[in-house]
Amino acid sequence: MKRHILSLCVFACTACAFDSDDLLDRLDSTLTISGLHDNVRVRLSGTVDLEFYNFQQPAPGLIDSKIDNLFNPRLTLFLDAQVGSQVYFFAQARLDRGFDPTDHGADVRLDEYALRITPWQDGRFTFQAGQFATVVGNWVPRHLSWDNPFINAPLVYENVTAIQDKYAPFSPLYFIYAPFFYGKYTFNPVIWGPSYASGISVSGRLGRFDYAVEMKNASLSSRPESWYITENGFENPTFSGRFGFRPNEAWNFGFSASEGPYFRREAEPTLPPGRDIGDYREFVLGQDISFAWHHLQLWAEVYEARFEVPRVGDADTLAYYVEAKYKLTPQFFGAVRWNQQFFNKISNGIGGNEHWSPDLGRIDVAATYRLTTHAQLKLQYSFQHETTLPGHDNHLLATQFTVRF
Repeated sequence: MKRHILSLCVFACTACAFDSDDLLDRLDSTLTISGLHDNVRVRLSGTVDLEFYNFQQPAPGLIDSKIDNLFNPRLTLFLDAQVGSQVYFFAQARLDRGFDPTDHGADVRLDEYALRITPWQDGRFTFQAGQFATVVGNWVPRHLSWDNPFINAPLVYENVTAIQDKYAPFSPLYFIYAPFFYGKYTFNPVIWGPSYASGISVSGRLGRFDYAVEMKNASLSSRPESWYITENGFENPTFSGRFGFRPNEAWNFGFSASEGPYFRREAEPTLPPGRDIGDYREFVLGQDISFAWHHLQLWAEVYEARFEVPRVGDADTLAYYVEAKYKLTPQFFGAVRWNQQFFNKISNGIGGNEHWSPDLGRIDVAATYRLTTHAQLKLQYSFQHETTLPGHDNHLLATQFTVRF
């Protein structure tokens, strides 16, 4: 019976998508404006995402919901403006229920805006300023719903650890056990999604090598409200970079690094006497690799991170994932991703040593069907297993219907 219902839903979505395909093509032309002999070009585009999640409590990752079934709609608008071949401006705005999936009310945000200047045609140097995604790693360039083979992010970008950016722990024991008593949004992952912090960057390509370096107003682990320049200035900047090597068209290797304070301003009164925010930093080293051959694409990232924690010491973690995508037909492709994250043991202050967050592993399996050039349907199943705590496994089923224009 469930199979018939699913088939009926796919058929209905396909029929509806084909009926609207011509309309979306015409809309795309209407939303594109050019002038001055095509030297100035402005385009408005967007996506509509309808997501449904079914999971066990506590909700996994950065999902913020006390109920097991969550409907999460989202409208994303993109503005792209090109002046000649040297000046480019882009912006991204969203209407949804929060940056991460939640059961809260509607919210309107400007997530990205940046001015990009490329003085030379060969792309050796590009300067960018504004609020934009981090240059670290290889997942961010494909994190939007149309490009991501999955509905969620890899584990390292959404697994909430014991790190707090608004309050310094008053003891090692509190640091280890606080996540069991407070809501997950009190704490931070190693990298919070695409990390749309504000700042500047320089990037370019020199032969088979490419580089990108950025100065941002918040660390990679910072929460979305920290990314705005009006919320968090540059008194304590974070510096990040990625250097890549492409030996041929199939392979791409990268090395990333980041360093900067992770506490917000309101945490300062809770720090030890004589210390300030700049004394406690997040250090991240990352290695990434990607490979493409015919219908197969592979990606992998490894991150080693250290947080300097007041009254605790160094809290270290290692996380990685390996992801594969295979195109079965021009419209249908499947993907699988294996994730793990490990945490070192620290002194608990009463004579023992404990993991400062639970080790865990997660497998994600997804399938995507491109109904048309403007619509796709995505299904995903994830199983998460915490290896250092009993009884904290989690199953997630999710579906996402996306229309782009």
